[in-house]
Amino acid sequence: MATYHSNVAAHVRPADEVAAEITIRTIDLSSLMRALRLGWDDFKAVPSHAVMLCAIYPVLGLVLARAVFGYAVLPLLFPLAAGFALLGPFAALGLYELSSRRDRGEEASAWDAFEVLRSPSFGSMLGLGTLLLALFVTWVATAQAIYVAVFGYGGAAGVGEFLQRVVTTPQGWWLMAVGCGAGFLFALLALCLSIVSFPLMLDRHAGALEAIVTSLRVAARNPVPVAAWGLIVAVLLVAGTIPFFLGLAVVIPVLGHATWHLYREAIAIHPDAARIVPPAPRGSKPAADFPANLFPWRSRDRM
Repeated sequence: MATYHSNVAAHVRPADEVAAEITIRTIDLSSLMRALRLGWDDFKAVPSHAVMLCAIYPVLGLVLARAVFGYAVLPLLFPLAAGFALLGPFAALGLYELSSRRDRGEEASAWDAFEVLRSPSFGSMLGLGTLLLALFVTWVATAQAIYVAVFGYGGAAGVGEFLQRVVTTPQGWWLMAVGCGAGFLFALLALCLSIVSFPLMLDRHAGALEAIVTSLRVAARNPVPVAAWGLIVAVLLVAGTIPFFLGLAVVIPVLGHATWHLYREAIAIHPDAARIVPPAPRGSKPAADFPANLFPWRSRDRM
């Protein structure tokens, strides 16, 4: 029988309550490797979500590449591709939900990823996601400004001319140095803001500000491992763009799952902390009742 579902209204928890029940751990490179291994295990356990949640990334990459070639804005191809790293933590929300369920010993399927929409802190997640989107737009605009400052507004006639400009001229070397430096700063900021933010909001129903502060505390306590994690993410994302961005269909879900497990490595929940009960499964009602709920007077007429 067809069914429809009802949603549950909920709210984020007070910041002081969340802060009182968590402790920042010291992590090391072995913690990063363990998070990656567990992320790979999650990916293998629920592989079907790769198509449902991540197919958009290689498709988007191909669309971006086509747009870039079609409109002679080749200099933006690399900044757009690199910008995936800025938006990735928000885009992986559904993956955190799947890893969370597996952590609790529950069955997880691809459709369960959409349960993140019912999280009490989903509004806070949207807020932080908007911040990352603004960071992405600012990065692309900065990259464009750097290119214009070096080569002016004239676009390259083709791929060969663009590569010749960038690789074989002093201006091109300067462009790569300044552009990569600026990109590093944007990526570092995004990493420090979000390394555990989204998993914390999902797991403990924290608000955006508390989640950001906690991420910054994790980065401050573990600067070397966090920098190494950023390097790992960058290398895997670059590898995922070969060939034609298709590798991102594997790289992004694995990194998404691994981010959840990195959160579990970096954050300890006090044993006496309040137990956070996941939202109850959505109640199902017969679809035949749907018109009666829309038109209650029809129910009264039948009484």
